[in-house]
Amino acid sequence: MQAGMIGLGRMGMNMAKRLLRAGHGLAAFNRTPAKTEELAASEGAAAASSLGELVEKLDTPRILWMMLPAGSVVDDHLSELLCLVEPGDIIVDGGNTHYKDDIRRAQTAADAGVHYLDVGTSGGVWGLEVGYCLMAGGPREAFVRAEPLLKALAPEDGYMHCGPSGAGHFVKMVHNGIEYGMMQAYAEGFGLIEASDYSETLDYSALSHLWNQGSVIRSWLLELAERAFAQDPGLKSLQGYVEDSGEGRWTVQQAVESGVSAPVLSLALMERFRSRQDNAFSDRMLAALRNQFGGHAVKKSR
Repeated sequence: MQAGMIGLGRMGMNMAKRLLRAGHGLAAFNRTPAKTEELAASEGAAAASSLGELVEKLDTPRILWMMLPAGSVVDDHLSELLCLVEPGDIIVDGGNTHYKDDIRRAQTAADAGVHYLDVGTSGGVWGLEVGYCLMAGGPREAFVRAEPLLKALAPEDGYMHCGPSGAGHFVKMVHNGIEYGMMQAYAEGFGLIEASDYSETLDYSALSHLWNQGSVIRSWLLELAERAFAQDPGLKSLQGYVEDSGEGRWTVQQAVESGVSAPVLSLALMERFRSRQDNAFSDRMLAALRNQFGGHAVKKSR
């Protein structure tokens, strides 16, 4: 199957590689051509120097997959694409978009006869190796047509049609809110241990490993904690400065709009704001976990 990938950042590049290695044909465009040329040289993608050239390299009906930062960048690319594609083509937004923007953009695309899918994507820097969890929203017809690509990107049972436009990114938004809460719980727990009389005798990497052996709190995050502590037992190379990527804020805003109590998710977001004012051990662990699973930038300790 053919597809066009727009945006070769941390996620887009690895997704493009996974599709190519699964045997799909891929044309790619990136704002800076060096990454497009790298993908063409290393994996055999068809490099495009513009969106127009990208569209020309694909047979109809086309599938164009955007992996771009949320906001006006997506609107700009969608506007340009709608002047280039044809009725029946599919445009996918796989970035971290707010679901309300999807509803608006899907209608704009539909007015031009173009299908629009919002696909929440989770997997971080590990997705190339183990696959991505994909949460899709939009017309079921478009989902079915794009399904071979979803199947190639995901592990077994790793993708789902969640409902109409916006559903995919809505579910991904809540997913990330839950992620904030889980990470905060681990960070606070290890913070309590660090403040105890037993901190000097405990190997935190070994403890993370132990808790993944049949414990009710076992998880992939604990596997990443084990890895982070093995690399830096006291996390002394990091500052406890924890960014938030947007979905956590949107989840809390949605809780307010829906009148649904979500104190854990809300406080997890507030703790990230607080982390930017000091350098607590629990915050260094949060920063380490984000770096481990998503390759997110960290601030190094001075």
